[in-house]
Amino acid sequence: MLSKRAKYAIKSLLFLYEKRGEAPVSARRISEEENIPYKFLENILRELKQNKVLKSERGAEGGYSFAQAPESITVASIVRMVDGPIALIPCVSENFYERCVECRDEESCQIRKLFAQIRSEMLPYLEQSIASLANL
Repeated sequence: MLSKRAKYAIKSLLFLYEKRGEAPVSARRISEEENIPYKFLENILRELKQNKVLKSERGAEGGYSFAQAPESITVASIVRMVDGPIALIPCVSENFYERCVECRDEESCQIRKLFAQIRSEMLPYLEQSIASLANL
């Protein structure tokens, strides 16, 4: 399941994409217009800034804007940044692989096969950029 944190991060990026021709957008404005709790949003925006997805400007006219082209920021990268693995179980994750302790044989594990298939079918959708998602 997508966490609220990841959902709010994506919503914020889509909002900034829609406002990209304007001056930087304040966290307060994003919070109010997207109905995201302000304190929660501040932490999300800080994380996106630390990961160089966003940049911020201080002052009365300050706020957030993209540090990278929205065409290069994928939904998958944001989900991984905020939530960690995309895979629903750790033994099928490409970036955060962990062997299941109780598993005797990964090659014959039916659960692993199912969730590997789900991950591989879901990933192309998540590899869409923020820009392409905004244009759906």
